[in-house]
Amino acid sequence: MSFGRDQENFEASALVRRLWQYCNILRDDGLSYPDYVEQLTYLLFLKMSDEQTNGPVPKKHSWSSFAALEPKAMHRKYGETLSALSGTSGMLGLIFSNARNKIKDPAKLRLLVSGLIGQTSWTGLSADLKGDAYEGLLEKNARDTKSGAGQYFTPRALVRAIVECVNPRLGEVVADPACGTAGFLLAAHQYLKEHNPHLTPAETEHLNKKAIRGGELVEEVARLAGMNLLLHGISGSSDADLPIVCGDSLEKIPDTKVDIVLTNPPFGVKGSITYSAKEKRSGDNNDDLTVFRSDFWVPTANKQLNFVQHVYMMLKSGGRAALVLPDNVLFEGGAAALIRRKLMELCDVHTILRLPPGLFYAHGVKSNVVFFDVLNRREQPKGSLWVYDLRTDVRFSLRSKPIQESDLLEFVDLYQAGQLEKRQEHEGLIRWRRFSHEEILSSQDCSWHFSWSASPEASTPPMQRLSEISQLIEKDLMRALESVRNAVEDL
Repeated sequence: MSFGRDQENFEASALVRRLWQYCNILRDDGLSYPDYVEQLTYLLFLKMSDEQTNGPVPKKHSWSSFAALEPKAMHRKYGETLSALSGTSGMLGLIFSNARNKIKDPAKLRLLVSGLIGQTSWTGLSADLKGDAYEGLLEKNARDTKSGAGQYFTPRALVRAIVECVNPRLGEVVADPACGTAGFLLAAHQYLKEHNPHLTPAETEHLNKKAIRGGELVEEVARLAGMNLLLHGISGSSDADLPIVCGDSLEKIPDTKVDIVLTNPPFGVKGSITYSAKEKRSGDNNDDLTVFRSDFWVPTANKQLNFVQHVYMMLKSGGRAALVLPDNVLFEGGAAALIRRKLMELCDVHTILRLPPGLFYAHGVKSNVVFFDVLNRREQPKGSLWVYDLRTDVRFSLRSKPIQESDLLEFVDLYQAGQLEKRQEHEGLIRWRRFSHEEILSSQDCSWHFSWSASPEASTPPMQRLSEISQLIEKDLMRALESVRNAVEDL
């Protein structure tokens, strides 16, 4: 990593701490962490639009229309501005949909406007700096257990490892139909920038305006995703072609196919809607709770199973996917078994990363990352499903012990991105196992739920194991020290 990038990371961390300090002030006004981030999003967008010669916000509703007013007048005008912009379309509509002022105290709004947002020229900051700062703010929000925002935030170390394995290439389109705050999309965008430092104007245009596509059901989260992308320099080619669409991604057959899908769909077995391959007829009961998807293999109300089917339908021939899925998708019978079998017939399901519990706040269930490639008509599967167990004897949490990139280095190395045929079994490496496609398909339920002892104690000499434990303790102590330093800086 270059010195310049290190400096930007340091500046982004300092900016995050400054932004977060104001949140503590506004909590006295009854504002939750998510509400605070939402209000910051509105104000940042308005300020950046005001700094541009022809910003997207109309002058009568701009930052300048209220920033210099006295507290009560500012409070009233800010509320009117949000109300007026909430009925717009395009990027304005995405950011300000159903927007309203949740800051009750005019003096505290004035403090936020004049003392924080107004003190910085945001368009003068690099996309990496302001984007990383906003990402840091979202991560702090996700670590607040009370807000429940962790369910929309996949740990970034895990996201970056997955993106490195899938290996996006310049010119490809990357999509996430359940994008949350756009972590996968941003990681793919950053990966492409880092691996292609000398982009032509046409390549830059494609990367920033056409290569990234996301969908998000929850309006408030779609707003954060849109702002997150915008701060990183990603926007649509027009108001009708935005990088983020707010709505149910499962409701319709994909209009266009994409090259890569990276997603962590919402957990929870049952949804209120069933997606059926049979078209609805007039007079059917619960007509409004059934969506017609003629392309789905199996009708079911199971959210994860529907996302598995949807992701396959999104991909071009030869396309690649990585999905975070709970254990039940890997071993249940019925619809799950039928979908697993169908996917193995049409795709090369080549890798499963077994994740430890505790990575996602909203759900204590065990999860996995399933990697597969859509086969061309003449192509045959590679013949093996490789499984890496990061679950045994490992514990993480989003707040007290987040997963680090170093925890995933071995898996990324074994994955052999772009050259899966070079994978090998290693004697003594008990976390990494290969299973035959033929054997899996011959089983009744086509189960992907494999169990074996991946405990290091089973094959590691005592002194070597003691050394490993000492290193883990050292890591924990360093993380604790960093947390103390951050707390002192905040104070």
